Amino acid sequence: VQLQASGGGLVQAGGSLRLSCAASGRTVSSYVMSWFRQAPGKERAFVATISRSGGTIDYAASVKGRFTISRDNAKNMVFLQMNSLKPEDTAVYYCAASRQAWSTSIYGYDYWGQGTLVTVSS
Repeated sequence: VQLQASGGGLVQAGGSLRLSCAASGRTVSSYVMSWFRQAPGKERAFVATISRSGGTIDYAASVKGRFTISRDNAKNMVFLQMNSLKPEDTAVYYCAASRQAWSTSIYGYDYWGQGTLVTVSS
């Protein structure tokens, strides 16, 4: 499966962005889908994950209550709604797909999108 992330940009603190991840080559319903992010000088970190059906979701503690992950299997899309953004949310955001079981580790993912940059100004 090929993944294409989009929707990043520059936003002021307190603002919102919606990231999209478009899948092609194979139906996204076959995969657990997640978002990760990598800030400058830091390792790639888990943000949110959603099960194949969308019935189970998990978030990193730092984004819980502000970010919402969702998926539309019919449209082969995954989304990340980000509200109340903070400067510390600045990072390149990646969508990822796993053929395996539930995972919040980068090592559990088989396919990655190219990333989309989110910059939050104070």
